[in-house]
Amino acid sequence: MATGGDASDPLASAERRAAEARARSVQEAGRAERHERLAGECADAHLRDLHLRIAADHRSTSARHRTAARLQDAFAVRLGAWAGRPGVPWQLFMTGVAEACGSGGAALTLVGHTFDELALAASDEPSRAAQELEFLLGEGPARDATSTAAPVAANGAALAVRWPGYGPAVGELGITEVAAVPLTLDGNCVGALAVYDPAPGVARSTAFAEIAEALTRSVILTPAGVLDLHDGIELRAKVHQAAGMVSVQLDRPVADALELIRAYAFGEGIPAHRVAERILEGELLLGWGTGHSSGNT
Repeated sequence: MATGGDASDPLASAERRAAEARARSVQEAGRAERHERLAGECADAHLRDLHLRIAADHRSTSARHRTAARLQDAFAVRLGAWAGRPGVPWQLFMTGVAEACGSGGAALTLVGHTFDELALAASDEPSRAAQELEFLLGEGPARDATSTAAPVAANGAALAVRWPGYGPAVGELGITEVAAVPLTLDGNCVGALAVYDPAPGVARSTAFAEIAEALTRSVILTPAGVLDLHDGIELRAKVHQAAGMVSVQLDRPVADALELIRAYAFGEGIPAHRVAERILEGELLLGWGTGHSSGNT
């Protein structure tokens, strides 16, 4: 397996990251063993408990890196099988995340300190559409998971009960069950991982939470502290830029402008970033009261 490569070679890059994650897992496991050994040799109960707690932290970190390595390995295998064959879709990293979670699809959302969406990634079109519905309607599993910093799950009729707008809309996509777990970093919620139509038991499983933690600490953020999902991530920057422009045009708060963009996108059945692009390019002016274009330039 390759241990080198760069971003221009996705397969080599995935293999390198998998190797690095495995190496970190082994290193953390070694540290855990050392503290477990020290705990066994320690006569002082307080120091023994301290060593055991430190060992547990290292074990947890080792498991996280091991999970990250499995995700990268799975991605590398799919890339190798894909090998640029004509007619075969480009392999998304999030597709492997969905498979690892035992679900039909998965979507990842990263948020800022005010819980505004900053970036997103999805395994397939239905998952991307479900994720977009949350943004447009302002409700759904990922939003609840980030706002409460707690796992969320609903299925069947409970979808519409919990989310009157999102529930019926996501049902029209053929999705009957959703679940989401928060992504936390240094005690702060930075986003959520949502899965759609998961296998029985997945929503409450420790594996689901472990994958979310591995994504947060070992995959999404590189050692340099930048987003990295093998080019599979989309930024919401254009939407927020367009909201700022509409805010100035209408002399209304940015939050109101953002709601107007969402309403227009939902009404027209198009993604919010497409509406934003038209606004930024001067092709669309939005006005209050109708949720439709008020003219073109």
